Amino acid sequence: MLHEYATGLQSLAVFRGILKNETMKKLLDFLVSPSADSYGDFVGSLYTHGDSLTDFLIETVTEDESPYLKRLAEFKEVPANIDEAARNELAFLQKLSRLTSEFAWAAAGNGSPPAKWSVSEKDLLTIYRERIAALHTKGFGIFAKYHVFVFKEGRLVPLKNPDPQKLSQLSGYEAEREKVIANTMALLNDKPAPNVLLYGDAGTGKSSTVKAIANEYKDRGLRLIELTKAQLGELPSVIEKIAGNPLKFIIFIDDISFSADDDNFSALKAVLEGSAAAKTPNMTIYCTSNRRHLVKERFSDRSGDDIHASDTREELVSLSERFGLKVAFLKPNKDIYLRIVESLAEQYGIECTPDLLSRAEAYALRRSGRSGRAAKHFIELEAAK
Repeated sequence: MLHEYATGLQSLAVFRGILKNETMKKLLDFLVSPSADSYGDFVGSLYTHGDSLTDFLIETVTEDESPYLKRLAEFKEVPANIDEAARNELAFLQKLSRLTSEFAWAAAGNGSPPAKWSVSEKDLLTIYRERIAALHTKGFGIFAKYHVFVFKEGRLVPLKNPDPQKLSQLSGYEAEREKVIANTMALLNDKPAPNVLLYGDAGTGKSSTVKAIANEYKDRGLRLIELTKAQLGELPSVIEKIAGNPLKFIIFIDDISFSADDDNFSALKAVLEGSAAAKTPNMTIYCTSNRRHLVKERFSDRSGDDIHASDTREELVSLSERFGLKVAFLKPNKDIYLRIVESLAEQYGIECTPDLLSRAEAYALRRSGRSGRAAKHFIELEAAK
């Protein structure tokens, strides 16, 4: 009775990737060998996603990095055989998405099923066509489900719980953030978007600005890939993986600085200068640093036997000049600092009294000085009372 469904799943070609999903594996096991045990095993796995077989299959299929979807995303012609196979498989998967627990249980046991799932009349074919039409904002595969990634063991790994920082939560430095936002909008609108260096004092919101922008525009097709300084040698590999993707990417390297003999210095310089692995039109690089020139330079570096020492020093300090846009986030003065405190107090529902502002100023002076970070830490301590 379930043999037709089992054969359909086993013969998938275009959407064969969905069979790697653990719940799909358990569904196939049940369809091949119906029993009370395999039924319970599948339903228990389905329940980790919800109780709807229809919704589960729609999510699994639309997020699959099928060869059909990849060709469409890269604006390549889809061969007739692949196109026909995709249409046939989608029709089968739609039929499978409406398989009821009562019908399935009839092949495994008697009476009413002990655990049920729900189905609906949602049109998988229409939903999939809509997803294709929205590839430039929704993406495909893991890029459709997540918007922040790290690079591990040669592959992009999604961050399931990224920093939820919002632009509306950031106070002060509005003019500085607007420059970074404008550059990001240029990227999203297929206009030239230079690489950006956000530099300045610690705790002024450089990293928070980049993360908040990624959160703000994720529904416009923006994705963020975080790399550490030690991973700069992997930049060409990262760029290769996103080349041709219809989405837009910010490659984010936080808190960087280099020593004169740092191999990572050369790796970043090569990409910024435009090597064979230069950035593609769908990406830009955002770096943050407490140093304007990025390179730690010591007085001892100015001595030695380098015949062209001045040229060497110029090369080291000029790395920052290879960023098309540089935005300075400098330590705030008292007025700006207190405005940040007032804004944060409002967000946390704390009354902003003269006494609060006085204590906020004293807190900053006891710390390393005024900064957005100091203001946030102070308000968080007040909110915890």
